[in-house]
Amino acid sequence: MQNGLAEELSPAAPVERAGISPGNLRELWTQAQAAAYDLSEVEFALALAAAGGKYNFGLPAQQASTPSQRLAFYRNLHLKELALAHACALGRDAAWQVFVSQYQAALKQTAIRITGSASLGEDLAGALYSELFGLTERDGVRRSPLASYTGRGSLMGWLQATLAQRHVDHHRRTHRETPLEDNDFAAAPVSPVAATHEIERLKDAIGNTFNALPAEDRLLLVSYFLDGRTLLELARLLRVHEATMSRRLKRLTQDLRKRLLKDLQAHGMSRAAAEEALGTDPRDIDINLRSLLQASPPSPFSQQAGTR
Repeated sequence: MQNGLAEELSPAAPVERAGISPGNLRELWTQAQAAAYDLSEVEFALALAAAGGKYNFGLPAQQASTPSQRLAFYRNLHLKELALAHACALGRDAAWQVFVSQYQAALKQTAIRITGSASLGEDLAGALYSELFGLTERDGVRRSPLASYTGRGSLMGWLQATLAQRHVDHHRRTHRETPLEDNDFAAAPVSPVAATHEIERLKDAIGNTFNALPAEDRLLLVSYFLDGRTLLELARLLRVHEATMSRRLKRLTQDLRKRLLKDLQAHGMSRAAAEEALGTDPRDIDINLRSLLQASPPSPFSQQAGTR
């Protein structure tokens, strides 16, 4: 199976596109264990370059990046999962064996939870699995959505979001001509212009709210929601009980939501519009939370933990 990821360039071109030295590329490729998935350095460089180009290496739009900034961006990616996803997209058997063993059962369980039905969940998971395997063709070439995974969040989070979106798409297709119940989608459709405006307002609100949070709170939120660290990992870092960390994160996210609502309303949004905007999947908002953290570096976890 081919998806066009590594088909047109000379070996040196992907490294140049990624904007790092061959030595740094080898370091990242080794860290990602890409060889175990039969993914070459050239193919891995293309995956890195695609992620860096999409997010401008975590920098503001149009700002030029330095080699050190590009390398720092790459090191913050989920490198092993990035290599696995792109090797699967290229049809590498070794990668698919790992993917099936690590994700297939979880995908099925997530689909059942989303649909509320074992049979519907199995159908949803099966349809996505076929799509991921690359059964969809475009221009005579098999394509897999896994080629679009950038490694910024966890692969499982990306898969769950994709499952949820496929469920919504299926609902829209099958219910397009079915009268809606009174409690189904009560709000009127939002125009594309309004939706774009609200997304921009939400980006600003997130930036304002995160900058106002204490440094450790920001680090906890990013570590948990973007970097995929578990409650147990964070609890051990801060030397507290896992249940304590769970309660803290719950209070923190509730407080964050209140602050975001307040900011959105302060800038002219109605309560209903602000609530709707907060339903947006944060993965769809092009904002670099790690840059916000760097604006006010937190103390090392070890120092903070010693004060508890």
